[in-house]
Amino acid sequence: MALKNLREFIETLRENGEMVDVNVSVDPQLEVTEIYDRIVKKEGPALFFKHVKGSSVPLVINLFGSWKRMAMALGVKDISEVTERVRLFLDLKVPQGLLEKLAMIPKLNELYAVIPKMIKHAPCQEAVIRVGEGPILEKLPIIQCWPKDGGKFITFPLVITKDPETGKRNIGLYRMHVYDDKTTGMHWQIHKDGADHFRKLGKGNHKRLPVACVIGADPATMFAAACPLPSGMDEIMLAGFLRTKPVELVKCKTIDLEVPAEAEIVLEGYVEEGEMRLEGPFGDHTGFYSRAKDFPVFHITCMTHRKDPVYVTTVVGRSPMEDCYMGKAIERIFLPIIQKQFPEITDIHLPWEGAFHNCLIVALRKSYPEQGKKIIHALWGLGQMMFSKMIIVLDHDTDIQNLQEVSWRVLNNMDPKRDMVFGEGPLDELDHAAPRDFGGSKIGIDATRKTEAEGMERPWPEDIVMDEEIRKRVAARWREYGLDEKYLY
Repeated sequence: MALKNLREFIETLRENGEMVDVNVSVDPQLEVTEIYDRIVKKEGPALFFKHVKGSSVPLVINLFGSWKRMAMALGVKDISEVTERVRLFLDLKVPQGLLEKLAMIPKLNELYAVIPKMIKHAPCQEAVIRVGEGPILEKLPIIQCWPKDGGKFITFPLVITKDPETGKRNIGLYRMHVYDDKTTGMHWQIHKDGADHFRKLGKGNHKRLPVACVIGADPATMFAAACPLPSGMDEIMLAGFLRTKPVELVKCKTIDLEVPAEAEIVLEGYVEEGEMRLEGPFGDHTGFYSRAKDFPVFHITCMTHRKDPVYVTTVVGRSPMEDCYMGKAIERIFLPIIQKQFPEITDIHLPWEGAFHNCLIVALRKSYPEQGKKIIHALWGLGQMMFSKMIIVLDHDTDIQNLQEVSWRVLNNMDPKRDMVFGEGPLDELDHAAPRDFGGSKIGIDATRKTEAEGMERPWPEDIVMDEEIRKRVAARWREYGLDEKYLY
């Protein structure tokens, strides 16, 4: 079921026991984080804070912080349903005959869903506050996440820009350091599309870049903004595909951009060529503080919102956090796209502990020597996989989602001289271990079984596996042995 807006999502969570209302007053400075951190670490419910000190606007957090809620956000019982939709979509062929053409009709509806729909009047513009007409950011329950943060941060904004040269839209999740009531930082890391749009200012007549920041949209659109799409691909179209229904957009009041009509809050404004300001430090998803650096400055011209808006926020830090579940969903949904390019890949795993860019584990169905090393180098050249500091390749029969099994295979299968490859290249800007910003060394480990063609001079041993008939016989008689069933596997 496609959820129309944030409100429908909140009500759905309440109906399913996945939302807890907090009715007492809470402090937006650190207290919200401490409550949330205790809850999310145990895969607890979403939290709806009705009374946040200093604001009349309620705050919601941890919307995506469990496997169940992540699936509910996309209107499915399990993320694998979306993965299968992507796989079927990628396998579309020109239909032959009447039956195939009839079977194609649902797919055509999915194609229709990716095209956004423009409307003239929208809930997100029920209230309009231009700069000078009243408080803007001071009206919102913006939080300070961690003790050594540089201040308050808007942590879940859908930041919308258009390429000054091509006009193509981008939506990304970029934190915003609040400087005052109408000015924030814009954390566009150097590799992000927003940063690319900013760099193009000064070319031609482009001196100012319009920016819209959406706080609280339908969950599919919020999720789509976090997805690592190729440059130039529209996140609104992905949201439509995920929702199986077009996203409605409305024109902003003071800038030439469109925003989701069902949003809760929209900040309209601009960044100017060359204007930078110190942003941060900020407790980041790596579990460490990212240092303060200069980033573009966002100037607000107008805030629009529903008559009774809800403010959405999140907190990142040492895993597990809410973003971990979003990252895992991205891993599952984008797997068919990776497999389309590399059919020999049977699975991938981005461990939370590696903050998604520090380690990539791959399961591979080998058919020729050195195929593992080929995949390592290929993935280093694939989109945001370029940030992978470590790539581990294992055979297709390894459960790579089980880190205990991964460790067993790697530690026993690897010969350092033969199986490790090193490289240099781009790294995520938040990688504090790199000797310099934006780049450093990488390692690839081919821990697959080796053959004579790969330099193995003696036979590779077989895995120890119990006879299947014995396993079944023991399982059937387990109670007879007087053993607790919790030990039965």
